[in-house]
Amino acid sequence: MEKREYKNKEFISIIGLGGVAVMNEEQEFANKLVAEVIERGINYFDVAPSYGNAEERLGPALRGKRDKVFLACKTAERTKDNAWRELHESLKRLETDYFDLYQLHAMTTEEDFEKAMGPNGAMEAFLKAKEEGIIRYIGFSAHSVKIALKLLDAFNFDSILFPINWVLYFNEDFGPQVVEKAREKGTTILAIKPLAKSLVPEGQERPYNKCWYIPVDDRDLAELALRFTLSQPIASAVPPGEYKFFMWALEIAENFRPITEEEIKYLREKAKGLIPIFKLEV
Repeated sequence: MEKREYKNKEFISIIGLGGVAVMNEEQEFANKLVAEVIERGINYFDVAPSYGNAEERLGPALRGKRDKVFLACKTAERTKDNAWRELHESLKRLETDYFDLYQLHAMTTEEDFEKAMGPNGAMEAFLKAKEEGIIRYIGFSAHSVKIALKLLDAFNFDSILFPINWVLYFNEDFGPQVVEKAREKGTTILAIKPLAKSLVPEGQERPYNKCWYIPVDDRDLAELALRFTLSQPIASAVPPGEYKFFMWALEIAENFRPITEEEIKYLREKAKGLIPIFKLEV
């Protein structure tokens, strides 16, 4: 498994295990999956309290393996006190005394920005936690280009977790400007939604329980989609939590090669008519 630099000569696998993969699964399944992916070279794990019981499953699964992984967690709390409380609840559930990376989760609106970054905001809890050695790096995830750019200007984050996706790039121009800004700032880029294809049409049920969108469910197209994301200047990508797609991503990453111009042209054609999962607001 190829590894790329996160920060300070510290390397992470080019795909990570998202906590959704173990959400609502038996502990035995979680234990086996975690052991297998570590054996196959994955050392980047990302989880959040909002992923159901994922933290409760991941904590026991990582017993005896904590020193082998780069563990990232998040909080959707926006105030200092609530973020501090949730940080410690996550530490307890994950059976660890520190996180390698802690992130503001799903920063999407102006209100998210003002609350988290303002007086008594979550960022104050992050800075205190870093000072005390409870977290090593500070990051954020965002589903808005506008808010991502604003955050990158407001603070020297270590990393950003952001949708880097073929349909978003080609149909919505959603992402390139965030990548450019992050690179200017020296902020490491972590990718989400690499295998997202389109929104679920209104009134229809989601085809896969662990994906709120329609994923790429053709293996060859999934390979191109993931290779497109991994060919951008990112450190790692977190594939869907749906078992089938995660295992596809694992195999693709083990045999990764950069995408070609010809393949990008093909992807651009395949994207025509697809509804991007996010809209560009700059």
